[in-house]
Amino acid sequence: MHITLTNLTEAAAGQPDLTTRQVRGACPHDCPDTCSLLTTVENGIATRVQGNPDHPQTGGVLCNKVSRYTERTYHPERLLTPMKRTGPKGSGQFESVSWDAALSDIATRLQAIAARNPEAILPYSYAGTMGQVQGESMAGRFFNRLGASFLDRTICATAGSEGLTQTLGGKVGMRVEFFAQAKLIIIWGSNAIGSNLHFWRYAQQAKRDGAKLICIDPRKSETAEKCQEHIALLPGTDAALALALMHELIKHDWLDHDYIAQHTLGWDALRERALQWSPERAAQVCGVPVEQIRSLAYDYGQCFVNQQPAAIRLNYGMQRVRGGGNAARAVACLPALIGAWRQRAGGMLLSSSGLFPVDKAALQRPELLAGRSPRTINMSTLGDDLLRPSSPDFGPQVEALIVYNSNPVAVAPESGKVVQGFAREDLFTVVLEHFQTDTADYADYLLPATTQLEHWDVHSAYGHTDALLNRPAIAPLGQAKPNTQIFRELAARMGFNEPCFADDDETLCRAAYGDKIDFQQLLDQGFATLKLPDAPFANGGFPTPSGKCEFFSARVAAMGLDGLPDHVANYEVPGSSKEFPLAMISPPARNFLNSSFVNVKSLRDIEGEPVLEIHEQDAAARGIVSGSIVKVFNQRGEYRVKAQVSKRARPGVVNSLGIWWRKLGLDGTNVNQLTSQQLTDLGRGPVFYDCLVEVQAETPSNM
Repeated sequence: MHITLTNLTEAAAGQPDLTTRQVRGACPHDCPDTCSLLTTVENGIATRVQGNPDHPQTGGVLCNKVSRYTERTYHPERLLTPMKRTGPKGSGQFESVSWDAALSDIATRLQAIAARNPEAILPYSYAGTMGQVQGESMAGRFFNRLGASFLDRTICATAGSEGLTQTLGGKVGMRVEFFAQAKLIIIWGSNAIGSNLHFWRYAQQAKRDGAKLICIDPRKSETAEKCQEHIALLPGTDAALALALMHELIKHDWLDHDYIAQHTLGWDALRERALQWSPERAAQVCGVPVEQIRSLAYDYGQCFVNQQPAAIRLNYGMQRVRGGGNAARAVACLPALIGAWRQRAGGMLLSSSGLFPVDKAALQRPELLAGRSPRTINMSTLGDDLLRPSSPDFGPQVEALIVYNSNPVAVAPESGKVVQGFAREDLFTVVLEHFQTDTADYADYLLPATTQLEHWDVHSAYGHTDALLNRPAIAPLGQAKPNTQIFRELAARMGFNEPCFADDDETLCRAAYGDKIDFQQLLDQGFATLKLPDAPFANGGFPTPSGKCEFFSARVAAMGLDGLPDHVANYEVPGSSKEFPLAMISPPARNFLNSSFVNVKSLRDIEGEPVLEIHEQDAAARGIVSGSIVKVFNQRGEYRVKAQVSKRARPGVVNSLGIWWRKLGLDGTNVNQLTSQQLTDLGRGPVFYDCLVEVQAETPSNM
């Protein structure tokens, strides 16, 4: 059997392919690992997707989800023809139509709306693909030329990203491979085994070499189980914990005074604030034993005393509350206090995406706006915004919605309102998709998009520092088209004749990095490592206005906010309500990625069914046993689900693993029926984990 590495341009062009070969690609999903893939293709059919052993970050290993990518690509329910709605909105009733009929009608309807006000048209997309090309390149050009409303893409990470930017200057940090050399690793707000598998490999290597691993998470996740210590704090109290750690570092003088003096800004003010946060005060707020806080501070401080590297792997779970931006800021201050940045295995990492020199202007061509400044709508308040009438403050009512790379009916907060908005008969909705998701059920037109195995793309990462190229391994199935091609053809029907709409996908891939990354290297090996120093902030040089780690941010103060990080209490403080006494978080199910892979049978069989994890103490008080059908409810709605009495839940907090499609729930709903559209302190992000509920047993299990 002859196996070669090739770009398979002939396969992408639809020519017969009678060989067996492997094609280099990249995982497109919303995960820090951004793995390099090898797809085995036999006679034009992808038979296996595996990790590329030549890519150091991937090391030949894929998660359970992506290793089954062929099952997803060749799924029997894959959308392969354009579809037009025939039944009521939400019924999921469609008939096949031609591409020409679909695109012509879509263009006609969008032109009529744009003639009145193009801002009545809203794109809605997120990280269904993380690719720079199939994400927002041609789509960005199309909507800029149209003059449509901007979408504030906030639904995942903006609070933490803004907190990091205001402290360190951007989404920057230590290189992930150096975690393997750390002597203390704090995994803060992350279930790395499920959501950052390749980081976990480095953490395990460090553990074998004597490192201590500590997990901070309200839930006793699979990761928490395998760390030496687990701190199960209440949701939304991370900043209080970080400030108490600072208190202890100051009290015991576990401080790198030289680093603080040379490379930080605002130390005196931060010191004064931290001294207000004794371990006793923080323990009361966080709901953890005071000894755990003192022990964590001791472990962190001793790394300075003994000149051993201490590393923090911060993730996005802890920023999905009202004070999420401040919490990220507080944690980001810690490495500078002990001079952890001096060592390449010290410091912290939340996201590395700010290190990549992506030329977004070259991809999205903002000059097509021609001087217009459309309004911006926050994707996290979609439920309210789809129901708003026209007004001077809001602008025109949203009349058309173009959804791609996202499933907002399942993933957006307070989904009862999202469904109401999508059900509007006067809302024209177009959805680009692989499957008939919850959102697709509400489309007027459903357009079949290609998967990662069928198109070109280029990827940055947010968990390592390698850029990756994805080549098409197989020809598009059925009538599926890449996002880029759909927007090209739609632009042509709208009369947009600017030359940039003729750029092909390989041209777009080359434009993503320009001359900043050697594209030939991407072609030759599939990835290219950024040239960066091992310890980027050993001598300061933070990308802030001051060049220092900014404990005090003048930019935050200019917003009318506190320039220092502080604990900002939740909108819905755990324990503050008699009516809704339980806090609820909705961390991801291990075998899904957001709402992707939910319909892959082998993965859904592993995951089982939607469940609510509840501590035995809270379950007993409510007459709940494992297998009980329970009603979870608050002022925003209710959700019926099966209970699982579990040691993974701490007292006072229930865990509803997501994100299941609504149509797979007991009542056609999911956990986002209960989450709110409030926004975070910084970054305008959602507060999925800032949510109080009550749980009531409906039927005990007969099992």
